[in-house]
Amino acid sequence: MEKRIPRKIHIIGSVGSGKTTLAKELSSTFTIPFHELDNVVWIRHKSGDIRRTEKERKEYLNTIIQSERWIIEGVHHDDWVADSFRNADLIIFLDTKYSIRIYRIIKRFLFQKLLLEKSNYKPTMKIFFKMFKWNKYFEDVGKPNFFNEFGVYRNKLLVANNKRSITRYFNGCKD
Repeated sequence: MEKRIPRKIHIIGSVGSGKTTLAKELSSTFTIPFHELDNVVWIRHKSGDIRRTEKERKEYLNTIIQSERWIIEGVHHDDWVADSFRNADLIIFLDTKYSIRIYRIIKRFLFQKLLLEKSNYKPTMKIFFKMFKWNKYFEDVGKPNFFNEFGVYRNKLLVANNKRSITRYFNGCKD
């Protein structure tokens, strides 16, 4: 029996794993709106970002989750995002090699500084170095915690460490 194309997809992975790129590709291919969890956490302003309260964040995320079709992407796997994992038809865990993520962090920073790539934040050296810290933390702590906490969703979890595994999954789906 063929799988149907999922209508609700949650993509999780570390900094530089390819979450946003994949979300944009799937959004374009299947005409499903995508949402970055960072933009759920932060209200974006030219004068500087403002962190939403826990209540505001939860309400905003619930509005997205209650819609018919969505792609949510982000590194977050805390309690406040648990409903998106629960409601997802498919959870894609991007398990991109650590060395590739390091390369992508450096490349992204350079492209942002050269104004060749847009960012939701000001690409400072402080954030640049934090990305390496976040990447290491995700590898050592975030990844094991995700599987411990959300392993109950194994039946709808696709762990992908390359583009081929994602392509293979969606090639087996029908509209």
